[in-house]
Amino acid sequence: MARCHVLPALGSRRLAELTADEVDRWLAGESKAVSTDTLAKLLSILHQSIRRAQARDLVQRNVALLCEAPKGTVGRPSKSLSLEQASRLLMAAEGTSMHAYVVVSLLTGARTEELRALKWSHLDLEGDASGLPPTPPSIQLWRSVRAGGETKTKRSRRTLELPALCVDTLREHRQRQLAQRIRMGQRWVDNDLVFATRYGTELDAANVRRAFRTVAAAAGLEASEWTPRELRHSFVSLVSSLGVPIEDIAHLVGHASTSVTE
Repeated sequence: MARCHVLPALGSRRLAELTADEVDRWLAGESKAVSTDTLAKLLSILHQSIRRAQARDLVQRNVALLCEAPKGTVGRPSKSLSLEQASRLLMAAEGTSMHAYVVVSLLTGARTEELRALKWSHLDLEGDASGLPPTPPSIQLWRSVRAGGETKTKRSRRTLELPALCVDTLREHRQRQLAQRIRMGQRWVDNDLVFATRYGTELDAANVRRAFRTVAAAAGLEASEWTPRELRHSFVSLVSSLGVPIEDIAHLVGHASTSVTE
């Protein structure tokens, strides 16, 4: 956020000369493109940066304390698939490159940035039925494509039991990926990624969104109205409708508190 929003506008200004009016104008400009929550975080970043300079006697006052974050843009409303829509989507995804992605996201509630960073070494598709207690197949959601590979929050780092459909689909996906790797030969880049481009490199958000919307259209949905992140929203909605306690859902999806889940 600092690289994209704070530094381009204010990074070259001398703190001793920075005024509250300048900060207000900057925030007003940002409010046309980002949410109210983001504006508050941007102002907090500036406040902390100036406070650090104050502690080293590099500036006398913190002008960020004299400013308030304005109201930003209205975010895209959250929505989820109905059970019937989710079933149609799963059927439409069969046989496509998005099949495993859709199944895992919809049945575990994993974030799209977590799945794009998921590695085969973080999957256990076999488990250990002979153990005491038995160990089921599992997925380790410990990484994301965020800066430094960190998950969204500390609570986001979680290991989940994999539903049988996920296990079967991921095994099929692994075989298809192996065949693709053989076809690519030396052009294949071995990143151990579960979901990758045809060359084994990391998918970007646009890759996933485009492929997902193709599947959504095949399922009879208005493709432009749906994004991959709504598979996660759908997971929360569907398991909630089955009576799963909100505390358990928050744990499954890696929310810091139940208020976020609600």
